[in-house]
Amino acid sequence: MQTEIALSTAESEYIALSQALQETIPFMRFMTELDVIFPINLPKPKLFCKLFVDNEACISMATSAKFTPRTKHIALKYHHFKSWVDRKLINIIHVGTHEQNADMLTKPLELKLFQKFRYDISGW
Repeated sequence: MQTEIALSTAESEYIALSQALQETIPFMRFMTELDVIFPINLPKPKLFCKLFVDNEACISMATSAKFTPRTKHIALKYHHFKSWVDRKLINIIHVGTHEQNADMLTKPLELKLFQKFRYDISGW
């Protein structure tokens, strides 16, 4: 549940993306700091996160370094993850409408698409 009113669906998706990363980034920091606290003689794995987003405008806002007149009103607190995206530690990937399994639970779908998502999720 979002606490702010978004002016567009792209902004709403961007806020949701930011809020999801507010819980992910501290966990990623913790995992990288574990090696400092408990040194182990093993190769260090590269830690990164993949995010799947279905809104291309949201993806362009998250990956672009520039602010446009349509996006400059978004509060600065939602841009905290951009440095992680720039350093390629967070990878934002587009997921098309016909691959978004969660839509089965949130939108009215045609029968064929509903059955596809139901099979993908539950196997029947």
